[in-house]
Amino acid sequence: MFAAAFCFPAIVRGETSDSNDSFLSNIPIETHGFYELRAGYRLGSDKYEKDMSIMETRLQLDLSSSYLEWADLKFKGDVLGDLVTEEVDFDTREAYIFTMPADFMDLKVGRQILTWGTGDLVFINDLFPKDWQSFFIGRDTEYLKAPSDAVKASFFSDLANLDIVYTPQFDPDRFISGKRISYWNSNLGRLAGRDAIQRVEKPDRWFHDDEIAVRLYKNINSYELAVYGYHGYWKSPGGQNAAATRAIFPDLNVYGASLRGNVGKGIGNLEFGYYDSSDDRNGKNGLVNNSELRFLAGYTQEIGKDFTAAVQYYVEHMLEYNRYKNSSPVGLSRDRDRHLVTLRLTKLLMNQNLRCSLFTYFSPSDKDVYMRPNVNYKVSDNLAIEAGANVFFGSYRSSFFGEFENNTNIYTALRYSF
Repeated sequence: MFAAAFCFPAIVRGETSDSNDSFLSNIPIETHGFYELRAGYRLGSDKYEKDMSIMETRLQLDLSSSYLEWADLKFKGDVLGDLVTEEVDFDTREAYIFTMPADFMDLKVGRQILTWGTGDLVFINDLFPKDWQSFFIGRDTEYLKAPSDAVKASFFSDLANLDIVYTPQFDPDRFISGKRISYWNSNLGRLAGRDAIQRVEKPDRWFHDDEIAVRLYKNINSYELAVYGYHGYWKSPGGQNAAATRAIFPDLNVYGASLRGNVGKGIGNLEFGYYDSSDDRNGKNGLVNNSELRFLAGYTQEIGKDFTAAVQYYVEHMLEYNRYKNSSPVGLSRDRDRHLVTLRLTKLLMNQNLRCSLFTYFSPSDKDVYMRPNVNYKVSDNLAIEAGANVFFGSYRSSFFGEFENNTNIYTALRYSF
């Protein structure tokens, strides 16, 4: 993380003014950002959480400079006043140096938002941190991606391109802990929230509890082919310690591939990942996630004027399933295969100033649903208003989306950009 302060001397006389003008002109700083008000409430009763799902005011500053001849500087940070937690916080989203030490190489060092893979709000080989709490309470979708403190090196050639991301200290997801969203607590055998905040043991030793992610990709005609590798930890808690008192982040290796390109009148994508849960490869430890195979197929097409539809089919296949059933201390909590279908519908109206969208997750195996309707209207170049909802329901309170049923909420927002 970087901290930066910009100090400009007062202008007293004409000579000082000329001197300052000359000084400032040599330090170009582009400034952008927004001010936002966002409010939301739960539609039902949740005895473990507050009725307000979100109630906050946010100021984001986005600063960039190309003052250095050999590098660009970037800083983006949010000041947040949160009435739900009754706290004022500062979140550094980005703070990095970007340079090109050679014609075939880019280097980015510092806090940054990282993403790759082909999924639409479904992630297989994207093992960079996510903020699921922000996603479920109604913050803008950009906040699903949490920042990484990392070094990213990119190499380019006619043969293929290579990205290498090294994170010297493990960056986990901002996962559901009970502070803002109630969840299924398997140890208690019931829903829980602020009465049972999830405690964790997080790997946090610099240059020892680290992560490395690699992507090798190439465009062939109109198709992008990529292979991936990751060495680190489960990004959200993937098990419990021996005393079952704290959640842990077991070791994880991921190997995968993806293909994306034109299919008919639209764009199709395929993605695969092998999740090697190296702390329990044989599946005998019921306190650690089993290894998995994950598959994704998707297709996007414009089906009318300014009307786009996208569908995805996703499968998680647990390996060593019989051993999982025999060793789990709390009994069987999931099927061998978890199936998930997503549908995104997006319609633009009023000269594309009004965007109406609906993103739906449906799991036929878990028998649960998560729906994200959203309407965003651009009043002017600077002002936008938004309304939406997060709707959860399912047949079982312990399923992935069913556990969040009491967190169903509606929200609205007003944003002024500058």
